[in-house]
Amino acid sequence: MKITAVIKQTSLALLFLAPFRLFALSFTDEGDPKKLAAAIVADMNDEQVLAQTFMLGWVGAEPSPLIMDWISDRNLGGVKIFGWNTSDTTRLAITVGELQKEALKGAYQIPLLVATDQEGGWIRHVKGATSETPGNMAIGASGYPQDSYRAGYYIGRELALLGINMNFAPTVDLYTNRNSVLIGPRAFGADPVTTGILGAAFMKGQLAAGVIPTAKHFPGHGDTDLDSHGILPKIDVSLEVLWSRELIPYRMLAKEKLPAVMSGHLAFPNTQAGGVPASLSSWFLNDILREKIGFQGLIITDDLMMNGATASAGSLSKAAKQALAAGNDIILFSKTPLLFDPVWTLLLSAMKDEPEFKARVQDAARRVLEVKLTYLRGEKAVPSIPEVEKLKNNLPDPEGAAFFLDLAARSVTVVKDAPFPLPPKDAGTVLLTGQYLDFFKQGKAAYPGAKSYWYSEDFGINDFLTHARAADTIIFCLSDAAGLRFLRALEPLKKKVVVVSVLTPIHLDRTPWVDGAIAVYSYANESFVAGFSVLIGRIGAQGQLPFSLNEPRWIAPQ
Repeated sequence: MKITAVIKQTSLALLFLAPFRLFALSFTDEGDPKKLAAAIVADMNDEQVLAQTFMLGWVGAEPSPLIMDWISDRNLGGVKIFGWNTSDTTRLAITVGELQKEALKGAYQIPLLVATDQEGGWIRHVKGATSETPGNMAIGASGYPQDSYRAGYYIGRELALLGINMNFAPTVDLYTNRNSVLIGPRAFGADPVTTGILGAAFMKGQLAAGVIPTAKHFPGHGDTDLDSHGILPKIDVSLEVLWSRELIPYRMLAKEKLPAVMSGHLAFPNTQAGGVPASLSSWFLNDILREKIGFQGLIITDDLMMNGATASAGSLSKAAKQALAAGNDIILFSKTPLLFDPVWTLLLSAMKDEPEFKARVQDAARRVLEVKLTYLRGEKAVPSIPEVEKLKNNLPDPEGAAFFLDLAARSVTVVKDAPFPLPPKDAGTVLLTGQYLDFFKQGKAAYPGAKSYWYSEDFGINDFLTHARAADTIIFCLSDAAGLRFLRALEPLKKKVVVVSVLTPIHLDRTPWVDGAIAVYSYANESFVAGFSVLIGRIGAQGQLPFSLNEPRWIAPQ
């Protein structure tokens, strides 16, 4: 055969094949996200559709072979970064890049949603070189929406550098039950409207940094002292109470086009959902969140491996099916299931046998792709492959560091105002008592001659009192019920006692006899800098307590 004939035949073959190459659907195609998402889902097989609704965690700093198999073999939709993945920030950025490179090899070149919990303050899953911040309750104490916007923005900028494009924040749970061990300082405060305003500002700050915000834990985790990681909390309030209290922030955020909501493993037996967790309840997710509130974004479950979900459904695979059928668009697992785990095979079988369930999963995948197409493309989008060389000079964020110190200073709250200021010359012999290294570091800077005592049940209260008797002034760092027992032992000594409360200051209800008390809302170094600056009179305290003490609902530990 002549060469010209070969070329002619090859050209004809390429012409025949060209439409399939030129018009194959891709995430990079231009066009309306809603239409492109629908077209891609219509082109996918069942396995590809279902996998877009999965978000998985894995154990270790490096990608596990199993999580890589889920990406390459299953077209996985998203991954979740937990604290056990993040001790080395540079390694984390490299890992995210490796995961995304594998995802972008897929048939439609769809990037992963890469999510984490970086609320600020107490909850900071990405540790390493990222900023420690004063947290939500400090923002509530400052009271400025601009503070919430900038907190969301600077936290978002740090996440974006690491390739993390979704954050499970803001937390808009209300601080309704003061005994809550799960919420506490994660809340902006107790007022629903203020929480809605501050939550919306945080959301917009995250979006300005290119990160997709996710409000949680719908419909509200703040009115229980139980932790849904271990048990299904039951909250005995009516829909009328929820509508006028816990749901107000979601109503406000939905109007501001919130991209995503996390559903909580919480039961509300006095509502139409009965004993079914909100995360598995079509009534809560469709009738209330979608229809009554008008929310149009993604709904993501809290970790389905939590007992609050599996105990109700009977098994993990049943919980997963119930969650998707109820209206969740993404089902979250903290660990990586095997490729043919029942959680996968049951759902895939249901798609083949139940047309209504298949349509629901297709709708969920369409919503996932629409959010990805909206937020993971364009100039503001978080780069899929992090630029590791930028980390050294930008983590922690230099501008953010200055802001978070300012926020800490604005949020310091005087709970009992005597005897401030307390300069070193007026304090006499000072004993610093606490359990945080930064408390002692900043306490020594403020009171150079102070002694230090790290209280512990191992040494006992009598040993502590021996040291306390030798001091004129005791500055006590209070953060929990264990510390409260040591603090209350000081009352008979009739010493000058000043409390620096960290996290939530609820325990101050039990110590009305102390001479003075201030509240900071995290154990970040900046919070202790600000707190001691108020104590010695370098700055004034501007914060207002974002909830009321001495309320009947609050039952202090005995």
